[in-house]
Amino acid sequence: MSADETAVRDLGAVLAWVLDRSHEASAREVPTLVDEAARRLGVSGTRLFLADLQQQRLVALPQLTGGHVEQAFGEQVFEQPAERPAEPDSVDVEGSLAGLAYRSQRLQLARDGSAAWIPMIDGVERVGVMEVTGPGPDAAALEVCRTLASLATLIVVSKATHHDLLVARGRSRPMTLQAELLWAFLPPRTIGTRQVTSTAVLEPAYDIGGDAFDHSFSDGLLHLTLLDAMGHDLASGGASAAGLAACRSTRRSGGGLPDIVATIDRTLERWIPDRLMTGVLATLDTVRGEFTWVNCGHPAPLLIRDGHVLPAALERPAVLPLGLGVHTGAPPAPHRARLQPGDRVLVYSDGVTEARSAAGEFFGEERLTDTVIRSMASGDTAPEALRRLIRDLLTHQDQRLGDDATILLAEWHPAA
Repeated sequence: MSADETAVRDLGAVLAWVLDRSHEASAREVPTLVDEAARRLGVSGTRLFLADLQQQRLVALPQLTGGHVEQAFGEQVFEQPAERPAEPDSVDVEGSLAGLAYRSQRLQLARDGSAAWIPMIDGVERVGVMEVTGPGPDAAALEVCRTLASLATLIVVSKATHHDLLVARGRSRPMTLQAELLWAFLPPRTIGTRQVTSTAVLEPAYDIGGDAFDHSFSDGLLHLTLLDAMGHDLASGGASAAGLAACRSTRRSGGGLPDIVATIDRTLERWIPDRLMTGVLATLDTVRGEFTWVNCGHPAPLLIRDGHVLPAALERPAVLPLGLGVHTGAPPAPHRARLQPGDRVLVYSDGVTEARSAAGEFFGEERLTDTVIRSMASGDTAPEALRRLIRDLLTHQDQRLGDDATILLAEWHPAA
C-alpha cells in the first residue's frame, strides 16, 4: 500500500471515529473531540470559532482540558474537565487573519507558519473558522484539516437546533421576545447550488419587529420571500411568523405564488386582524433564469447586471398589502422577467433606504446598490457584500436603526 493510500485510510478511520462519537457528544465536548482527531492526524491542536449573530466577531467554543481519548479507538473519557485558560475568547471579523478566512472563505496561514485558519462552511453558509496550530503544518496536513473542518461544521450545525450553548455563544446580549420568535422561523442566511445563490441579512438582529425572509429550493425553483409586517412589537413578529408558515405550507402542498398570496392574506385577516403586511414573493427558475414575482405594496426589486442597476427593470404595478382580505378570492397574477447569467436580484425593506443619519440624510437606494456593486466587483462573495452593506447601514444610523432593515440578494450563475 502506498503512502497516499495509507494516509487516506488513516484519515477515513479518524473521521469515522469522530462521526461515531459525535452522535452522543454534548456541544461542549465537540471541540475537544475535533481537537483529539486532529492530534491523531499529526496536527498539534485545533479550536472552533463561530460567527456571532451580527457577523462582527468570531467566538471560540469552550474547549475542555484535563481529559483524553484513549489511544486506541475506544471509549471517550474526560477527567476533571476544565476550559482552556489564557486564550482569546473571540476575535474581530475585521482586522484578523481568522476574520479574513471567514470573509473570503479561503484558508489563511500565519506568516510564521505557526497557525492556520480554515473556513467552516455548511453548503454555502458561513458558520465560522477552525484554527489549526502547530509547527508549520504542510500542505498535506492542511488538506486533511480542511476535511476535518467540514465534518466539524456538520456536527456543529446538526447540534445547534437543540444545544443552547451553540446559540448562546453567538449572542452578545439578550434578545427581545419578538426577535426570538422570528429567528426561530428564519432559514440559514445563505443557501445555494451551482446555478444560484441566495443570501440575506436582517437588523436590528436582537430587536427585529416585523421583517422576515425565506428562501428554499423546490423542483428546479428557488423560492424567495421578504415580508414586512406593520409595527415593531410581538404582534408584528407573530404576523411575520404566521406569514412564513402560510407561505411554506402552501408551497409544500404544491401551491404557486397566487395561492401563497391568498393564503397569507386569509391567515392575517382571520387570525391577526388590523395588522397589514407588505412583501415580495418570487421564484427563480434555476435552469431557464425566469424570475416570477408578486409585489404586495412593497418597494420594487432591483435588477443588477454587469455592475449596473437596470432602471425600472423590475418595476411593475404593485397590488394591495396583505391582511386586507382582497386577495383571498382574487389572487394577483405574477409578473415575469427573463434574467441573464450573472444577473442579481436585490429585494429590500424600506427600513434600508429610509434609514436616516444624525443629519437627516437617507441611506437611499443609490447608496444601497452602489455598496453591493462595489463590494462584489472587488471580489467579495454575495454574503460578504451584504455583511458589509449592513455594517455601513448601521454606521450611517449611528448603530440605532429606527426600523427593521432586511436585504435579500439572489444571484443566477448557471453552470456552463
